Amino acid sequence: MVALRRTLLAGLLAGLIAGAFATALQSLGVTPLILAAEVYESAASAHEHDAGAAAWEPAEGLERTAVTLLANIVVGCGFGLLLAGGFAWRESVSGEGIGARAGLMWGLAGFATFSLAPSLGLPPAPPGSIEAGLAARQTWWLFTVIATGAGLALAVYARSWVLRAASIPIVALPHLWGAPPAPTGAGSVPAELATQFAIASIATAAAFWVLLGTVDGWLYRRLGAERGS
Repeated sequence: MVALRRTLLAGLLAGLIAGAFATALQSLGVTPLILAAEVYESAASAHEHDAGAAAWEPAEGLERTAVTLLANIVVGCGFGLLLAGGFAWRESVSGEGIGARAGLMWGLAGFATFSLAPSLGLPPAPPGSIEAGLAARQTWWLFTVIATGAGLALAVYARSWVLRAASIPIVALPHLWGAPPAPTGAGSVPAELATQFAIASIATAAAFWVLLGTVDGWLYRRLGAERGS
């Protein structure tokens, strides 16, 4: 129970901090691009007639920020618990302590697995962009995450050079297969704005994962030291 408490506290606290930090970054770099894209999207949709009811969207200002903060904290806590569980597994297997430096490396691996690798085939897209079907994108994203995570794990922890060499084609497989293509046609958002949005989103994700991994590792070691004392 003590080990479980340590894992839960480290993951949840790190997720709370990283989620709040990501929200602040998004409000500075990502949200303005979303608002700009929504202007183009609204102008394009004004020429179309949709008889269906409009989907709910948070109001501008405090409501949008609160919804974004809540979503980022939930995501941060989920990934924080995943990292803390990985720390516990690694510590039990190797006996090596996990601290901020090791947490940083795990955070970078998480960024590569969950953000960078999928973005190579499906870059983050602002509202109004033309994208492939949701089911196809989700399937390819999951395939890429599993392949990247498995490949990185083999590259770092496998003892056989054959398994380590196999990590390269495993990581490359989803990209060789190819992400689902978007339908032909131009979206309502200019290409320059879409590029800026993708770069800002990926940079924010990188900062999120770096902070999450570092804080998670530091808290995990700190809580372990308190238990030992």
